[in-house]
Amino acid sequence: MAGLDEIINGILTASRVLVGVSARSLADIGVTPAQFRTLVVLSSRGNSRMVELAERLGVGPSTALRSVDRLESAGLVERTPATRDRREVVVGLTGDGRELVGQVTLRRREAIEAIVTAMPERHRQELLDALGAFAAFAAAAEEPPVVDYPSELGW
Repeated sequence: MAGLDEIINGILTASRVLVGVSARSLADIGVTPAQFRTLVVLSSRGNSRMVELAERLGVGPSTALRSVDRLESAGLVERTPATRDRREVVVGLTGDGRELVGQVTLRRREAIEAIVTAMPERHRQELLDALGAFAAFAAAAEEPPVVDYPSELGW
């Protein structure tokens, strides 16, 4: 059985690869990784009150507010009064915000496909088995699941 250090080193190596894929996918998009995470959380969890959004992002309300301010200025999110309490604000994606999440997700899928295609065939099943276990890791981290944007958008 693998030791804890081997598991951590493997995850760190995979993380470096995926951070590189993520950074390249956002290179000319005009949003930061933190702003994109806000878009992904709204996309996967739906419209949210500011307090809920901050909790889901694991940041303070003022940090979430600044991110939403910038994303709203870019036309990627919109704020509307809550139906139950008009003093509260609900944040949701605009059509441009949904399109951006789809475009970036497609870029990431293409980059990952190129990496997997370059792998020896014999290691692909091992990777798939490991990713099955990694799903439990993601769930423990409360990371939202990936939605198949290209299929949803008809690409």
